[in-house]
Amino acid sequence: MNIQLYIVPTPIGNLEDITLRALRILKEVDVILAEDTRTTAKLLNHFGISKPMFSHHLHNEHQTVQKLIERMQNGEVIALVSDAGTPGISDPGFLLVREAVKAGLAVQCLPGPTALVPALVNSGLPCDRFCFEGFLPQKKGRKTRLENLKDEDRTMVFYESPFRLVKALQEFSDIFGPGRQASVSRELSKIYEETRRGTLQELISHFSTGTVKGEIVIVVGGK
Repeated sequence: MNIQLYIVPTPIGNLEDITLRALRILKEVDVILAEDTRTTAKLLNHFGISKPMFSHHLHNEHQTVQKLIERMQNGEVIALVSDAGTPGISDPGFLLVREAVKAGLAVQCLPGPTALVPALVNSGLPCDRFCFEGFLPQKKGRKTRLENLKDEDRTMVFYESPFRLVKALQEFSDIFGPGRQASVSRELSKIYEETRRGTLQELISHFSTGTVKGEIVIVVGGK
């Protein structure tokens, strides 16, 4: 089967996490679609890869998707990457994959880095069954979404900004209860990687005392 679109995960921090297969694909494709070409250029330069790149992000994907489909139909092979992790997981990717599938093009997603899996396993909470919620709505619908999860018995995984971490933990505490077990992981795979475990109240107390930096994954135990 000739693949026209490759979804290629990239490291979330440590560049050693990229796979040999991902490097080969990036070298072989005709063009790379990048969420931010400057970020991807650093990755490609590190591994000595030189390929044409085009921006593909949330603000232009609806305008460019049909042209990209046509390019693949005409024989071009494309790789899609995001700034970090697996495209489509809280990053652009879904629209292009959906339209490529509709057009009968062959799509393949490589296995690779994503923040939710190490955070989930590191948490010490059950990971045989879990639900991934990604980023919650910042305003409208946020409380409703959390209320709908009040009786969820699976472990829950959320992404959050470091600037809203304490507020999010407090909202979780209000709805799930201050004694619910949880963990907060930040800077995964990087030098200052940290996973803090405890009750929601304990986590609120810990992270209220200083500035929080880095991408955040919150894991909350089920009911």
